[in-house]
Amino acid sequence: MDRALKRLERVLELEKQQGYQNKAVVGGIRQFAVFWVSQAREEATDEADLALAEQISQVLMDYGQLPGHQARAKAIESIMANLERRRGRQTGAENIAPGSHAARTPDPAPTRRPEAPPAADPPAPMKTVEAAVPSPPTEESATEGLDDEFIEEHEEEEPQASAEEVEPDTPQSPPDPDALARPVTSIKGVGQKIAEKLTRLGAETIWDLLYLFPRRYDDYTLLKPIKNIQYGEQVTVIGTIWQTKVRRTRNNQPIVESIINDGTGSVQATWFNQPWLAEQLPAGLQIVLSGKVEIFLGRHVFNSPEWEPLELEPLRTRRIVPVYPLTDGLAATRMREIMQRVVKEWASRVPDPLPVEIRKRRRLYSLGHAIQQLHFPDSHEAMHRARQRLAYDELFLLQLGMQRQRRDWQDHNGLPLTTAPEQFEAFTDALPFAMTGAQQRVVAEILADLSQSRPMNRLLQGDVGSGKTVVAAAAMVTAAWAGAQAALMAPTEILAEQHYRGLSQLLEPLGVRVALLTGSTPAAERQVVYEGLTDGSVQIVIGTHALIQPAVTFQRLGVAIIDEQHRFGVDQRAALRDKGPFVDGERISPHLLVMSATPIPRTLALSLYGDLDMSILDEMPPGRQEIKTRWLRASERERAYNFIRRQTTEGRQAFLIYPLVEESDTIDARAAVEEHDRLSREVFPDRRLGLVHGRLRSDEKDAAMRAFVNHETDMLVATSVIEVGVDVPNSTVIVIEGADRFGLAQLHQFRGRVGRGEYQSYCILIAEDVSAEAERRLEALEATNDGFILAERDLELRGPGEFFGRRQSGMPELRLASLLHDSDVLSMAQEDAVELFAADPNLELPEHHYLRKSVEEFWQQAADVS
Repeated sequence: MDRALKRLERVLELEKQQGYQNKAVVGGIRQFAVFWVSQAREEATDEADLALAEQISQVLMDYGQLPGHQARAKAIESIMANLERRRGRQTGAENIAPGSHAARTPDPAPTRRPEAPPAADPPAPMKTVEAAVPSPPTEESATEGLDDEFIEEHEEEEPQASAEEVEPDTPQSPPDPDALARPVTSIKGVGQKIAEKLTRLGAETIWDLLYLFPRRYDDYTLLKPIKNIQYGEQVTVIGTIWQTKVRRTRNNQPIVESIINDGTGSVQATWFNQPWLAEQLPAGLQIVLSGKVEIFLGRHVFNSPEWEPLELEPLRTRRIVPVYPLTDGLAATRMREIMQRVVKEWASRVPDPLPVEIRKRRRLYSLGHAIQQLHFPDSHEAMHRARQRLAYDELFLLQLGMQRQRRDWQDHNGLPLTTAPEQFEAFTDALPFAMTGAQQRVVAEILADLSQSRPMNRLLQGDVGSGKTVVAAAAMVTAAWAGAQAALMAPTEILAEQHYRGLSQLLEPLGVRVALLTGSTPAAERQVVYEGLTDGSVQIVIGTHALIQPAVTFQRLGVAIIDEQHRFGVDQRAALRDKGPFVDGERISPHLLVMSATPIPRTLALSLYGDLDMSILDEMPPGRQEIKTRWLRASERERAYNFIRRQTTEGRQAFLIYPLVEESDTIDARAAVEEHDRLSREVFPDRRLGLVHGRLRSDEKDAAMRAFVNHETDMLVATSVIEVGVDVPNSTVIVIEGADRFGLAQLHQFRGRVGRGEYQSYCILIAEDVSAEAERRLEALEATNDGFILAERDLELRGPGEFFGRRQSGMPELRLASLLHDSDVLSMAQEDAVELFAADPNLELPEHHYLRKSVEEFWQQAADVS
């Protein structure tokens, strides 16, 4: 790029002659820089020239803001010095003839990626905003191209082996678990203050630090000029902030907007509800941005991208740089220094629990090498293989635990429960409708389980309105007619009461006594229920958490059913299971049926419930119509109101759902109480509006629901308390305000409150400022009514941890593995776990010593999912 540099030198010489007044070109040096850098990039012949052009352009862009002639003079001197060093490098390269000794001698200080050294030494760094620009480096340091600290750090490193050359089962150092348990203060350079900061990140020991993996990476190997970015790409760019400002939305939410320029073009980055970023992103700061390129008003933008200040060392060496979680007082560079030291010294000492034979057969990295490569990867391939090994470990330990749970459950005894076919026909004849084929199939599976002396352990899945309650009733009536008792536990009082009303109407005419037990049951009634359960006169009880209180004892509990299982912790499920009777001094487990109205993707279900048998209701009752779903912006709310007005004029009813009970100073969302008042006065003064939310007493909620069921109100304003169970056939419209604040599965549950009668039903989603992820959720809901398809999409968007939540699922936390994206790794782990468990179920062989400890630790914080 000699022509561009000569032009630059002429302008800088003129600027010096004019006394650094920023008048050498019309419009100032900044204006010149915008045009000059484009020419320099086109003429650049290697990475070093590109980096030099970029750095010079940044100095020129900030030239007019430098205070005083002296600072400007130093800036121009630093540019001239870099141009002179470039000439020196070119002259030196020309003097080294091909095939000479100098050309063949390797660099004595290899970088981390020796297979792809830079074509030439990059230019020395230049300050861009500070008033005092440091003196240029000495000729010797410029020739080396790397600072002393970097050379010293890498002097003793040997070139890394390629991914294929790594021997997967050869540890570099003997395992030392005791040393790994030492506090982080035993690491050189980590004192008490730094240790306190690391503790806030969850790292108290060396072991913790090794497993504190990067939250992302800045990939300096594939930087992209801003002018070349394309919509939809996940990219990393480097540039200088030209401007940062804060504006507010109509709802007074702060939005921080920065314009970043790299000499080839500009792009806007936007952050929502983070006003403090305005101070952290001043004009002139050089930053690295990573995120997805989106379009706004025809221009490329980044919405909420990851960012950090630019570091020149990784830019020059073109490495993949880890970005760690941080806390106040702990800078990114300091954190990387600590992690580099820890990984280099300790990663190879981590005990590897995976049997050597499995590692060889699956071609997996050794654990130490995987940890090292996940922190400081040599390449994308090495990073992928490192993550694969660590994901395999998690899934393998998960599956070993599942195998153990299946064995433990099969060791229990249960009560065989059967009833005569003609007696069971009396139940089916009493139903107001014929069961679907799917219901008949699942009932047959359950009755077969109940007849065994091994307790049933079954998961029943079904979409909203698929008829799970009838299947549960079949199991409970079988228990009652076989001389045992049955209990159904629901997550809310409203749902428990609805189950009670429906089941008592169905079963009491058949001679089965059904009782209700919730937290709101009056003391006198509660005592009657307690006595009936103890003496066996109450055959079926429907309730909430009140069923597992110590005061509740059953004479002969034979079947336990849990509705909306993901809302219960595993301890609560175990407490209900432990209500089984004693026979000959041994606790007999009741048959357990857990029901889920949140469809679970099959791969996830097999992983989470590998020890349960599974039944799926994949057929809807006849007459169920597809619910038409539309998503509206907040500005279109009046259209929803007009539609409700037309529907209620025709005699139909409507739900209006809100994310909050009352208005909040901290959460910008509409609230049920205030909106009920506003709608009653201003929007629907001629309609009857009810209100139900979680803070009402049980009798108040019941009264509001009963009034709506009996059509004494036209509309019901509610919060998420109506998510499950409410059955109002005349309701045809549900409007969900703040729809972007709910998960996909929860929105689908809300939608299931309508469409239960003969009329066409509608679901209207209203969202305020919608994020890209929320937009994808709302579009998915518009596209399908199939809960299983939506479950796959919800899992894809949120991951299994959020899909269930660790407490509800009883599943150990998966930090690296994805049950959605690692299905191949999951299959391997399942296969290997079954094989290993069959050979050594208690992991007693000497070579399984570390594996046994790993399984225990992995499952320590999670209870039995059954």
